[in-house]
Amino acid sequence: MQTHYDSGDEEPTSQSDRSEIQGTLKILVSKLDDLSTCNDLIAKHGAALQRSLSELEGLKVPVEGGEKIKAVNERATLFRITSNAMINACRDFLDLAETHSRRWQRALQYEREQRTHLEETIEQLAKQHNSLERAWREAPTHNGPLITPKEASDEDEDTEYFDAMEDSPAFITVTASENTQHRSMSPSCNDVSGKELQPRRQRRTHIPDKPNYSLNLWSIMKNCIGKELSKIPMPVNFNEPLSMLQRLSEDLEYHELLDKAARCESSLEQMCLVAAFSVSSYSTTVHRTAKPFNPLLGETYELDRLEEFGYRSLCEQVSHHPPAAAHHVISQRGWTLWQEITIASKFRGKYLSIMPLGAIHLHFHASGNHYVWRKVTSTVHNIIVGKLWIDQSGDIEIVNHRTKETCQLKFSPYSYFSRDVPRKVTGVVADSGGQAHYILSGTWDEKMESAKIVQSSRGGSGSEGKQKTVYQTLSPKLLWKKYPLPENAENMYYFSALALTLNEPEEGVGLTDSRLRPDQRLMEDGRWDEANSEKQRLEEKQRAVRRRREAEASDALDEEKFEKNRKTPLWFHQRRDSVTGETNFVYKGGYWESKDRQDWSMCPDIF
Repeated sequence: MQTHYDSGDEEPTSQSDRSEIQGTLKILVSKLDDLSTCNDLIAKHGAALQRSLSELEGLKVPVEGGEKIKAVNERATLFRITSNAMINACRDFLDLAETHSRRWQRALQYEREQRTHLEETIEQLAKQHNSLERAWREAPTHNGPLITPKEASDEDEDTEYFDAMEDSPAFITVTASENTQHRSMSPSCNDVSGKELQPRRQRRTHIPDKPNYSLNLWSIMKNCIGKELSKIPMPVNFNEPLSMLQRLSEDLEYHELLDKAARCESSLEQMCLVAAFSVSSYSTTVHRTAKPFNPLLGETYELDRLEEFGYRSLCEQVSHHPPAAAHHVISQRGWTLWQEITIASKFRGKYLSIMPLGAIHLHFHASGNHYVWRKVTSTVHNIIVGKLWIDQSGDIEIVNHRTKETCQLKFSPYSYFSRDVPRKVTGVVADSGGQAHYILSGTWDEKMESAKIVQSSRGGSGSEGKQKTVYQTLSPKLLWKKYPLPENAENMYYFSALALTLNEPEEGVGLTDSRLRPDQRLMEDGRWDEANSEKQRLEEKQRAVRRRREAEASDALDEEKFEKNRKTPLWFHQRRDSVTGETNFVYKGGYWESKDRQDWSMCPDIF
């Protein structure tokens, strides 16, 4: 491949930093030579001036002239004394600078050697760590839960594990006897019965197979420890042919959960379905270890499923650093969803943390119920060696701001030493007074169930002395189940059926739509060399626009002109949210009307 990443050299930013230090040292040495030359010249010319003045004093001149010469000589003497002091100070500075210059060079060389040694040590430790885990797992006498065949295929011999889980669930569930059971959902909230009516439009079911390119991730990532990854240029080899805006739109894969929730008469039952929807957005990530494209500032993505499923979705990249996207969905089936997500990511050495910041809002038109929640942290493991795998961990609190009902969801971090099923999610739905009504359980990659609580009591203390609540529940009801992956998904970036359609070319979309992004299209077609070149061109074009805008803004004297020169989103504007009190980007309207008119004259040229 014709890309500067393939050589395994250090990442460009680090190399430029090193070159800058060496360049500075060279300039310093050159300036010290200049100072030394000036030092010699001042001493030489000062002595010559003193001699000339002494000769002048010896001449026979009128009294008035003699007085002037004497005054000049006194000034010259003062100048000589000051010059000598400066020369001595310069000489001391020269000696000190030369000493420190050599010391800096030695220190720089030492730091380089230490860094190389540390990188080799980290890599060696990672390999030893995985070898020990493999040996422990293969030992016939070890105790603890065994991984099922499905898990073994997902987490092969190079898997990394969390320590034993800190907190076990603070409740125990017991299913009530048959004669006390009745339907836990009202007739308006039916069980999951599969997909809704098939789309009227036939959409694609496959994309070109992923080419078999090999590239050493560690050769690039080792220079990124502790850095914000959105600022580091990455080749498309680590991407999947979708943008972050398209990934955000994938949250709608199980939109029928919201359609069903909109028909619920009970807000607590509605909360169960909203919770299942919040979990369902992670189901596509279990195999998706490649990163999506960072959208360009002003890039948009529309997902128009009005005819098939009654909703329209629009995303826009509203900020570049930090990268932030605004998303707005409106459904004819009784709900509106909006979110502004900022992605913060840090490389920690052996794993990568991805922290989505920002709130997700969901409003049901008929009841006025307004739900708010936030996403959990995603972690990509085995960056140095082994097979990459993803985990989701943390807590989600969903609040219905109209009724003050809540749902607490816990995503348990994966632990080989835990007896729990991997990727476990548990939750409790409670009313405004904190009284629990439903228990939620399942996994973020497979399914979620709800069980209605009929009785609760305080149980005895557990092994750690914590008192647990015992909930007696009805039989669990299925809320959500993941759709099977399409045939040949393993060669198509493990895309779901929806993901396969997201980048399908479509007429009439905005000129800034991700489908029109050339580097992403080239990558999807398997032309990765051309995609890398095109990606660099687009990023440089974006940098040039930003430099020009900053220059114009700095020339603007008054605040009004400055604000005018700032890049503002086309379809979203900042507003203070009345529910959370936060300021975020919300849809201001106009996109779908422009699409109907096919008037995209306001769109910037970003591709």
